[in-house]
Amino acid sequence: MEKKLLHTPEGVRDIYNNECENKLYLQGVIHRTLKSYGYSDIQTPTFEFFDIFNKEKGSVPSKDLYKFFDREGNTLVLRPDMTPSIARAASKYYMDEQMPLRFCYNGNTFINNAEHQGKLKEVTHIGSELIGDNTSDADAEIIAITIDSLLKSGLVDFQIEVGHADYFKGLVEAANLQEDKIEELKILLSNKNYFGVEELISECGVPENVRKVFTMLPELVGSADVIRSAKNLISNDKINTALDRMEKVYNLLTIYGYEKYVSFDLGFISNYSYYTGIVFGAYTYGTGDAIANGGRYDNLLSQFGKDAPAIGFCINLDNLLVAMTRQKIQFQKTTYKQIILYENSLCKEAIELGGKLRASDINVELIRRSSKFTIEEYENFAKNNFASRIYYINDNETTQIELR
Repeated sequence: MEKKLLHTPEGVRDIYNNECENKLYLQGVIHRTLKSYGYSDIQTPTFEFFDIFNKEKGSVPSKDLYKFFDREGNTLVLRPDMTPSIARAASKYYMDEQMPLRFCYNGNTFINNAEHQGKLKEVTHIGSELIGDNTSDADAEIIAITIDSLLKSGLVDFQIEVGHADYFKGLVEAANLQEDKIEELKILLSNKNYFGVEELISECGVPENVRKVFTMLPELVGSADVIRSAKNLISNDKINTALDRMEKVYNLLTIYGYEKYVSFDLGFISNYSYYTGIVFGAYTYGTGDAIANGGRYDNLLSQFGKDAPAIGFCINLDNLLVAMTRQKIQFQKTTYKQIILYENSLCKEAIELGGKLRASDINVELIRRSSKFTIEEYENFAKNNFASRIYYINDNETTQIELR
């Protein structure tokens, strides 16, 4: 039983030592990047009322939520997604604000994934939300911040795949599909099961010109040329609006100088149904899942009483950390700590030296020497715990041992 208690439940894990240092480093770099674009910090509770994330909000399915009750019998959930929480908070505290609001956040989310999926059930998300701006400029800014954050982290090889929720809605409208078939089609597209898509479309008697576009979705992926090609395939108001918006966003991203990181996927489907416009995901090698996701959600805040458009993104720090580790990307360490190793009788000298070093903004660890360990063993311990130097205080002198 005691050994069992040393283990974590399925889907969560301990992060410690070098990995924890790297994760906190990434968190700091990305947070500074978000602040550099004028975003203000916001924190929302780890758990909220169930209705914040119910089916109508378009977040995570109820079966995937961690649910529990408070003393009054209210159903509460651990937050599975940061966006509805921030939409609620913005609606509460900025109900009458007409100017754009920029928020950035960092926190853990919790999704009760099926164990066979092999996914973490607790992950750390860091990202931003731009509320009250419905322009293509806002879309481009959020994508640009995503790219900038990943570059500042040290990642080089990645792509942002951009789609638009209305392109799919326009195709569905032209196909005249029933609601149950639409949901089935969404699942097939999100899983990139294009054979299944073709089979479903054929069964539903979709017009030939529309069926052709559905079967071409695997090919409608790539550079901005994809948008121009799609304009010649099929046309209605939703499709035209979606294609025009993606083209505008791409042109803006070329001004940022980030066009090489952007590609388009007209079959892009998000798991979150609250997205209404531009949607995107960031991908790199070393992990099978997206390292970032985002999109426009112009109707979500109105469900909390504030009629305002919005767009945002989040980076999955755990996935990013895995990808960078597997790509053998070197992390730029913050300053290493220093260790003061001292004999029992020289505690006063050790404390005083430690105070002087900390006053110079140096991290210092004090260790009273034990006869059980040799100096070499203390050196190995220090190297393994990110120390750059040992100050060894004995009766004769203070010796400095350089480690890095």
